[in-house]
Amino acid sequence: MSLGADVAELLAGAGIGDVDVAAAVADEHVRTAAYQRVVAAVVASGSRERERAVVDVLLRDPHELGAKTAVVALVDGVARRAGGLGEFRARAEELRVAAGRFRGEGHRAFVRRRIDDWVLWHSVREGRVPTAGELAEATDWMQRLLAGQSTSTAVLALLAASGRTRKVRNVAKGRVAGVRPAGGAGRSNETQRLAEGGPGR
Repeated sequence: MSLGADVAELLAGAGIGDVDVAAAVADEHVRTAAYQRVVAAVVASGSRERERAVVDVLLRDPHELGAKTAVVALVDGVARRAGGLGEFRARAEELRVAAGRFRGEGHRAFVRRRIDDWVLWHSVREGRVPTAGELAEATDWMQRLLAGQSTSTAVLALLAASGRTRKVRNVAKGRVAGVRPAGGAGRSNETQRLAEGGPGR
């Protein structure tokens, strides 16, 4: 199929009728913006079949950067709507395999890392505390997300002690004091020590 036919198919499938197909074909920025709207509609539908179909079409776009951006937005949307780690893993594996069809290794690696980030996020949401090594493998983006949103004192303390950037460490350190641990009202000595960012005495 031609690029124009692909764009028209995506827009029609998402019920979007106010985008000029010719303009989207001619301008990658217009097309990328349209893809974002298509992805939002597909995520809202919750249809895995539709997700697969959209990714198949996106991967045919000669402008891989725009297609990669759309696939990452799809991964993000699926991750945020998933009911838990198990559900996300099942859906993300299909996206991981599909992303392997990008010609550029950088695009393939970016999608894989985004998926790995969200696996970490969901595991933390379900109560697991990552190891320092696992946390180190997370991107700066995911470390910032965890520092700003996690409610686990153990995770926040770990980020306060070993987050990659000063901003992550400071945000985590500032929040750990205000998060009530699951096991009681006070913080443990270990949590207190890590939050203060220094070794035990």
